Amino acid sequence: MRFLKAILTSFIILCISTAIPVFAEPFILVLDAGHGGKDPGAVNGKAQEKNINLNVALRAGKLIEENCKDVKVLYTRKTDTFVELSKRADIANKADADMFISIHTNAAKNTSAYGAETFLLGVEENRTSANFNVAIEENKAILYESDYETTYAGYDPNSSESQIIFEFMQNEHQKESLKMASITQNRLTSTAKRHNRGVHQAGFLVLWRSAMPSILIELGFISNSNDMKYMTSQKGVEELSQSIYLAFNEYLEETRKAQNKTTQIGLNSNQNKDTESANPSRPVFKVQFLTSKSVLGKKDSRLENLQDISYYKDNGLYKYTCGETTDYNRILEIKKEVAKRYKDAFIVAFIDNKRVSIDEARRWSDK
Repeated sequence: MRFLKAILTSFIILCISTAIPVFAEPFILVLDAGHGGKDPGAVNGKAQEKNINLNVALRAGKLIEENCKDVKVLYTRKTDTFVELSKRADIANKADADMFISIHTNAAKNTSAYGAETFLLGVEENRTSANFNVAIEENKAILYESDYETTYAGYDPNSSESQIIFEFMQNEHQKESLKMASITQNRLTSTAKRHNRGVHQAGFLVLWRSAMPSILIELGFISNSNDMKYMTSQKGVEELSQSIYLAFNEYLEETRKAQNKTTQIGLNSNQNKDTESANPSRPVFKVQFLTSKSVLGKKDSRLENLQDISYYKDNGLYKYTCGETTDYNRILEIKKEVAKRYKDAFIVAFIDNKRVSIDEARRWSDK
């Protein structure tokens, strides 16, 4: 019941949340090699999932580090060690990561099952028992953790009821997660020539805890002899790693391209300012709410529902403001509203588009 309450509460919160993807530089990517240490994951003879996952994660990370200079790659593990599911997500959350990719290897009782698939958090309209079982098996990694019932709010990986409830979670970054999942799946089928099992949604604990666009990749089936031989071969590791690198690079380029296409939101970009702020001889007050290392896209969710948005560049940073007015009392009201969303928001002042102190601007206004 405790788990049910926690899930339902989170579900309600996320349903009304606004996705806030962050694409500043450097872009921080966290690669998560599933399982490890005392948790081997799926096993077939001497082949163990934890080793396949780690080999691909390390190689994919190296390719990204070598070819994407504005990207910082972090790993939840780089050796054969056991890392709790909650701590994997915590690594990404504490680093304020922009993307979380969890790498896994599938298994099934039916040894004829084969191919790659990519998941994001959520539930599908046509949920299949196969997708349902994938999440259950991956979530069983918590059984290697001490006091997992407390850590995961009473979630029981052996209970279908717990899993059904959990699958109804929707990550607030679902749109970006789906975009990355789709690109990744395309690369796995085109570059690595894997059988396409599609993009799906399911309830994975490691994705639930991550606070950024997140996906989980199932590279293939260790229970299938052909898939197993491929994934444990040097050729397989290289092609699967290339697929992840190329998918990530494509996602990054598409995101940056969309931002660059956006019309610059400059101090003089809005030609329809009200008459009071159009007069450059009077001090103009604004609310500064955000700082970015790069220009944000016009449709960036961080700018949604804010009026009179502009930015000025200072010390190499783009500082975003909203609520332009010459009335100081009015800007106090605007700041109060903006602070509900950006608690560190503060008032700034300009005279002839030059930043001045609030005291100077108010003295000028009183003349």
